Amino acid sequence: MSALLYIIIVTVIAGVGGTGLGGIIGALFKSDSSKTASLLLSFAAGVMLSIVCFDLVTSAIYPESASGQTDILFVIGAMALGVAVVYALNYVIDRSVNKEVVHITKDHPKTADDLDELIHSDHLATHMLHHDSKSSLFVAGLVMAGAIALHNVPEGMVIGASFSYHDNILVGSALALAILIGLHNIPEGMSIAVPLINGGMGRLKAMGITALSGLPTAIGGILGFWMGEWGSLWLSLSLGFAGGAMLYVVFGEILPQAILLYRSKLPAFFTIIGMLLGLLIIYM
Repeated sequence: MSALLYIIIVTVIAGVGGTGLGGIIGALFKSDSSKTASLLLSFAAGVMLSIVCFDLVTSAIYPESASGQTDILFVIGAMALGVAVVYALNYVIDRSVNKEVVHITKDHPKTADDLDELIHSDHLATHMLHHDSKSSLFVAGLVMAGAIALHNVPEGMVIGASFSYHDNILVGSALALAILIGLHNIPEGMSIAVPLINGGMGRLKAMGITALSGLPTAIGGILGFWMGEWGSLWLSLSLGFAGGAMLYVVFGEILPQAILLYRSKLPAFFTIIGMLLGLLIIYM
């Protein structure tokens, strides 16, 4: 089996499998629980922080394919680029669709304060409620898919780039990263399925859409692997960009949302637990 095919399989399992499992769990819930969602999102954020801080950034600075270290300013620039790109795309999506959602007013928090807002399923639900045209529903679905892809593509890049700098793609921290990202996708899948079901969509359909939303992970995996194969500088660029994108998703979206969902100190503790578990798995 070629390395690229293996990466596609791994990223599909991590993306579709992890997100789909979260969708199944979300579909089985009789009602959504803000507390449960908050703690799961906080835990997932901690896992992602471990990936970025304890493996991704160090690998970008000291790629195994290079004799020395990459210029730290180059890595910082790559991370800043990742933050800027994801922020800009999120800003464009939010600015274009939030005005169509009635409950989002000038007094609304500047970040998502409910599960459906994070992926803009509230935008889709609004069009469904008004029985709008199929074209409007299609556009709303594309917006939701784009919001999900912004989360999953950099995760796939992490997996693909990690495999590209390890001699044995079957073992090591690269596989650990794939497992961690798969675990992280479980609460993300819940955050997709629960609002869709609460908005009136059938459970099976919501579960199917949730699982398919993990496919962009494979696209990111291919891109990350190819960039890693082009040379150590490209590998550092790929890892740094993905790391910056993930940092924005964690600090700009997931953690603010988790705190708004459940105002307590518990989200902080679950974030720390996620970081410690992620660190343990990476270095086992």
